[in-house]
Amino acid sequence: MEELLLEQSEGVLWLKLNRPQALNALTASLVDALTAAIEGAQRDPEVRVIVLTGEGRAFCAGADLKDSAKRGPDAGFAFVKAIGALTELMEACTKPVVAAINGIAVAGGLELVLACDLVFAAESSVLGDAHSNYALFPGGGATVRLPRKIGVNNAKHVMFSGESLPASEWKALGLVSRVVPNAGFIDAVAMSAKKLATKSPLVLARMKQALNDSIDQPAPIALRYERVLSNLHNFSADRAEGLAAFKEKRAPQFQGK
Repeated sequence: MEELLLEQSEGVLWLKLNRPQALNALTASLVDALTAAIEGAQRDPEVRVIVLTGEGRAFCAGADLKDSAKRGPDAGFAFVKAIGALTELMEACTKPVVAAINGIAVAGGLELVLACDLVFAAESSVLGDAHSNYALFPGGGATVRLPRKIGVNNAKHVMFSGESLPASEWKALGLVSRVVPNAGFIDAVAMSAKKLATKSPLVLARMKQALNDSIDQPAPIALRYERVLSNLHNFSADRAEGLAAFKEKRAPQFQGK
């Protein structure tokens, strides 16, 4: 059985973790498959949006602990390094990466969510860190990204307690973009992703870059950078197409140039 299912339609690439019997827990081969899929999507001009979700009742329960128990410290280090590289790739990808949380998302699963740009969660889904429950230390970016998303004190509570919280609480904390009723969840995510895929790939890539880079920059430097990108964008074909479409009262056809 394939650990990762790929489906592409109307500019949207769906990546579906397909280990439902193991709550889509991450193995080395699944991490490699995700990495290859995102690298391929980055190079493919037909892919404009990437959606990550899971088959069955879980989004991702983190690393497969049964698999981890078989590995020694050196192999464990390589596995954690691969997960870290995957989350960095997701964050740096110029295409929007959307998490569609269909169920349980804990530990490494939460770290995948933290690397996504938009987070949609089914009403019944739960998210948590859970590393502390088994004396494990995160390696996919939780200690760095979680406090930036929800604040240091909230991140400490989530990580120290190991508790899972419902999607509604994560929306209040600011991590989840939208909570969607279970009925029609995938359809709702698909509709939003398709709308996103009609936007200019160039402007979305530049917005993502500026937003990510601004977090660790003093405001005056970030503002100067924004103005440089804005001036550069004035010469883009997509901007000209957007203005022409507005003037002619038609749908724009963006090429990402």
